[in-house]
Amino acid sequence: MIKKDKLIAYDLGTGGIKASLFDVKGNSLAEVFRQYETYFPAKKHVEQKPMDWWNGVCDATKLLLSKSGCLADEIACTALSGHSLVAVPVSANGKLLTEQVPIWCDMRADDQVDNFFKELRYESWYQKTGNGDPAECYTILKLMWMREHQPDIFEKTNKILGSKDFINYMFTGRICTDPSYASGFGVFNLLNWDYEDRFFKAAGISKSIFPEIIASDSIIGTVTAKASKECGLTEGTPVACGAVDNTCMALGARGLKEGVAYTSLGSSSWIAVTSRKPIIDVETRPFVFAHAKKGYYTSAVSIFSAGNSFRWLRDTMLKDYPNNTDTYDIMNRMAETVPPGSHGVLFNPSLSGGSAQEPGANLYGGFMGLKLSTTREDLVRATMEGVAMALRKTLDILLSQVKLQDDMLLCGGGSKSAVWRRIFADVYNMPVTKTNIDQDAASLGAAALAANACGLWDGYDIIHEIHKIEDSLIPDAETAASYEKLLNIYGEWTEALAKLGDKLITL
Repeated sequence: MIKKDKLIAYDLGTGGIKASLFDVKGNSLAEVFRQYETYFPAKKHVEQKPMDWWNGVCDATKLLLSKSGCLADEIACTALSGHSLVAVPVSANGKLLTEQVPIWCDMRADDQVDNFFKELRYESWYQKTGNGDPAECYTILKLMWMREHQPDIFEKTNKILGSKDFINYMFTGRICTDPSYASGFGVFNLLNWDYEDRFFKAAGISKSIFPEIIASDSIIGTVTAKASKECGLTEGTPVACGAVDNTCMALGARGLKEGVAYTSLGSSSWIAVTSRKPIIDVETRPFVFAHAKKGYYTSAVSIFSAGNSFRWLRDTMLKDYPNNTDTYDIMNRMAETVPPGSHGVLFNPSLSGGSAQEPGANLYGGFMGLKLSTTREDLVRATMEGVAMALRKTLDILLSQVKLQDDMLLCGGGSKSAVWRRIFADVYNMPVTKTNIDQDAASLGAAALAANACGLWDGYDIIHEIHKIEDSLIPDAETAASYEKLLNIYGEWTEALAKLGDKLITL
């Protein structure tokens, strides 16, 4: 008999789908990535096609099995990590009602915000939900917009699904969600671990439109005969419920323990911490998701542009290098030639505007301290330092409410840079660690959910053992002290930039 001892984890991200094959010990054996398009049909509209997700899953699954030599019959279970705050409308007979749907960063529902908070205090809603991103991002507000602007679709909508929940439906025919994804719908009470009736009343939308909530690491069903033909998995393969990307990444990054934290350094960047108490602050608005197990939460703070800012600098300042040159490697070597503080140059990385944890939405990027003697090398290091400083200011929000473990795990594409890791250790003034998991944290988290769902694992302690330390940095006391002084200046400058941005936007 063929032994069922392999897992497939899907990381359904904004840019594409990554399918990863894991063995029973949590080792990654192979992975495949398939990109899909994002559409911008109108101002503040950001959409994707759910069938692009499904077709990507199918293509990636077939290629993954072929590439790895793994037989479909060896797969014990699958699970998904899915990008959050999505609204996929499905009719009573299970039909997808629109070709494109709004994704997490779609902001079209700004007019609906005022109506939602007419009888509901924002502070009360946030304190219950932990939904710290702009309210118009959340699914309940997107549904209010649909009711007003797409009444024909709204009237036919029987259920609304998240991204990974739609794929689960395509796999199994079952409509459901998990607590982590439900906690991003805008109608979930974190402490009660369930939907909150008064939030539906404020929106004027029936609670029945949202799917039932079951555990992230429970089996929702098995791959149907139709799905098997399309995706290449064996009919009857178990499918776990999975979780939202923030939760999967937190689980895969550090496991399920109090005070473990990571910094995800990608195009945007965030810091998340696992705790038994959600970190709620009305002024700074950390965003919170339910974790993989009841009683745990992942609370996060973010900046909207990190790797994006570094890429902007590359595309703007290093055009003279041939296309086949590894310009990021060159930039790292440039930064190494410049002392901490970048010869007095500061950089604000908010090229996509300010997050909820920053001084204002109209905060935009800039350099300060430019002189005739400033070099391209100075600008490169200042950009890396600026990203680290922006994140350090948001990290302080978390540190005010929870005690972290001794180190900070750095993951994502930016973690590959040794000089950037050193900068983070000194700016954070805490030990920084890089492990072998790197950009696979969300995939590992989804694989862990699948392993527990099908009984291959019993708990999540094994995740800590899967992480192999590749670099561990202790902050340099003298450099960290100098950065602390720069952070004070950076903070004052950022406040001023936000205020000026408010004035500039009116012109």
